[in-house]
Amino acid sequence: MRIAETVTFGGSGLDRAAELRGDPVALEAMRAGASTILLWRGKPLVMAHPDRSAVVVRLPLDHPVLAEAGQAALFLGREDGKAVFAHDLSGWTPENTDEAALNSFLDRSEQHHPSLPPEMRFAELRGLMTRINPRDAELSATARALFSWHRSHRFCAMCGQESAVAMAGWQRDCAACGGHHFPRTDPVVIMAITDGNDILMGRSPGWPEGMYSLLAGFVEPGETIEAAVRREVWEEAGVRVGAVSYLASQPWAFPSSLMIGCLGQATSREITIDPKEIEDARWFSREEIALAFSGQHPILMPARKGAIAQFILRNWLADRLD
Repeated sequence: MRIAETVTFGGSGLDRAAELRGDPVALEAMRAGASTILLWRGKPLVMAHPDRSAVVVRLPLDHPVLAEAGQAALFLGREDGKAVFAHDLSGWTPENTDEAALNSFLDRSEQHHPSLPPEMRFAELRGLMTRINPRDAELSATARALFSWHRSHRFCAMCGQESAVAMAGWQRDCAACGGHHFPRTDPVVIMAITDGNDILMGRSPGWPEGMYSLLAGFVEPGETIEAAVRREVWEEAGVRVGAVSYLASQPWAFPSSLMIGCLGQATSREITIDPKEIEDARWFSREEIALAFSGQHPILMPARKGAIAQFILRNWLADRLD
């Protein structure tokens, strides 16, 4: 798919400068002129514009607010030859925080730290992803995924002792047993299963009425991407799939997935859902998907902008899945 890397969170061309992660002398030398992005509970600090676009804020490394950062800074890479880091401010507790709403896809709450200008706010990345440029999206998603991994992997999986951050945030080392641990990414297949003019979509329990998406599922150990597509579609919808091809991928830092978009050709049409997996599945025609995109379908909601499912569906309508 020639436009694969235009999917949200992909294609910014960030120089991750991995060769510097284990070189503390070189990293220290790069601190002059370096900047950092700031996250609070996975939300990047942004400055919104009147046209609804937003910019992820870069702060200098001597900004006073960074004294409140609870974890070591992560080195994200180089931007225009200058180092870019990320700091986490999750130890700060704003007043009147709605814990139930935080980090949900529909979390519209924003948080303002008193040490920062009022126009700078922490906002949910999934709500920002279509409003920020590709570089800001990649930096934010990378930082969010790494901080989440560090929070959930504090202790060595080999001996149980607490491990320490290493390699500028891209590794954890255990002093007790010598174990080395690396950031986790979970591969997930998400597939456009087609039969002629129709495409297969399903919905999970608890989704808003009318919300359907492409079927998806985790790749199991020892399994190819193609086999995962066929297995997941059979398990969830009882539909058999023949030929499978790759389309595009999307880093999805909620918390640590890599969405692998695929195209699959159905070899059967009858649907038998597994109610433990999904609530419903059905075939929708190309015309119905077009109506949904225009907001005119009587049942089907438009696909969520920014997600790889919307990217695949939009390009399926345009006949660009090549």
